[in-house]
Amino acid sequence: MWSSEKLGMSVLAIAALLDYLIGDPWGWLHPVQVIGWAIAHYTELALKEFSQPASLRFAGVILTILIVVGSSVIGWTIVEFSKALHPVLGVAISSILLASCFAGRSLRSAAEDVLRPLADGDLDRARSQLKLYVGRDTENLSESDILRAVLETVTENAIDGVMSPLFYASLGAFLPFVGSVPLALSYKAASTLDSMVGYQTAPYQDIGWCSAKTDDFLTWLPCRLTVLTLALLSRKPREVWRLCQRDAPKDSSPNSGWSECAYAAVLEVQVGGINWYRGVEKHKPLLGEPTRPITPDRIRQALQLTQISFLSWLAIALSGLTILGSL
Repeated sequence: MWSSEKLGMSVLAIAALLDYLIGDPWGWLHPVQVIGWAIAHYTELALKEFSQPASLRFAGVILTILIVVGSSVIGWTIVEFSKALHPVLGVAISSILLASCFAGRSLRSAAEDVLRPLADGDLDRARSQLKLYVGRDTENLSESDILRAVLETVTENAIDGVMSPLFYASLGAFLPFVGSVPLALSYKAASTLDSMVGYQTAPYQDIGWCSAKTDDFLTWLPCRLTVLTLALLSRKPREVWRLCQRDAPKDSSPNSGWSECAYAAVLEVQVGGINWYRGVEKHKPLLGEPTRPITPDRIRQALQLTQISFLSWLAIALSGLTILGSL
């Protein structure tokens, strides 16, 4: 019989490989789709039934607990049931579920979907592809604006879609009665909640308040660890940290400003500036120094940095599990 450490190592390694080779196959039911369906239906019902801010905030707290804890419990139940049928089936189901929490390949594919038509000089096609992945208005973006939008998306989602899920999956692997899948699914549930209802504008400012705070809290530590990892990889950690301390607090988000600034500092580019959302101008703080222009090569370098960071954390987790298993 496999030890819990060996099971944890196998699931982490296989899930990482599945995400790298396959990603999220089209047509497959994704856990985030199920989570999103539950969030949408609950939110619609709550907004119909309640109108007072206090009531909506309470409903938002219940929503957060139900989705975050429920995702974890359902994930744990599926894994334990499959393990009871056969250990190999348990590893297979766990690996597939965990791979769905990683978005490394999806992030690379999304970036290339925009960069390819841009390289062909097809700005309209690049704008329409970008619209699939960002909330800002893309109809009138210039080539430099498109490149900045892609880099900002890649660097922000590196935390939410790649590094944070790995952090919680690795943490779960060291807890034999919990496992990688439940913790990773809990984080994905919190992240999905934030993306769907975590807004400061109507009608979500009250019902989404708890979701936004929960995602901020869960992302804080893996975000800072990612910044530290990027700083070490850059071989100029003091400079990267200095720029992050100077610029990142300017962003209203406690996490995305740090992640975007860290990548900008390593790449020696500047992100931020004026964006348009449904015709409304919004100014994002400038992060980093504009030593070099944002180019497709810089974006691909950012993706490579994420991949190296992911593999570094994975190697540390696997090494730790190996040592723990030998004790």
